[in-house]
Amino acid sequence: MSLLERLNSDIKQAMKNKEKDKLTTIRMIKSSIQNEAIKLGHELSEDEEVTVLSREVKQRKDSLHEFEKAGREDLAEKIRTELQYVELYMPEQLSEEEVTEIVKQAISETGASSKAEMGKVMSAVMPKVKGKADGSLVNKLVQQHLS
Repeated sequence: MSLLERLNSDIKQAMKNKEKDKLTTIRMIKSSIQNEAIKLGHELSEDEEVTVLSREVKQRKDSLHEFEKAGREDLAEKIRTELQYVELYMPEQLSEEEVTEIVKQAISETGASSKAEMGKVMSAVMPKVKGKADGSLVNKLVQQHLS
């Protein structure tokens, strides 16, 4: 079942169950995916769908951080709920240990030895963990292992 088919099915289910927040969030995800497909001019591959979902998660995490900083708990709670629904469609996330192994492997492959070569390591790691690990976690681990 493709992601769009799954989204359509979940939209119908959310409508039947009268889950307004879930329905709204799923529609936003579907809209983002369809807009990206229109922009690129073709059906999205699984990788491209993960990219769109990752963007949606990142936007919500940024919003959540800002709302919490501003003391707007009402809005923060709404964003937390949306984030839960978006994450249902993301690939299973890698554990910190798994990401650490990928980082170590990339460092040995690239021969990087200092923080000046961090970009080289990041460009080797990110395609391997795309959508499966948070970029800030990868960044932190790469810095730790290069220092």
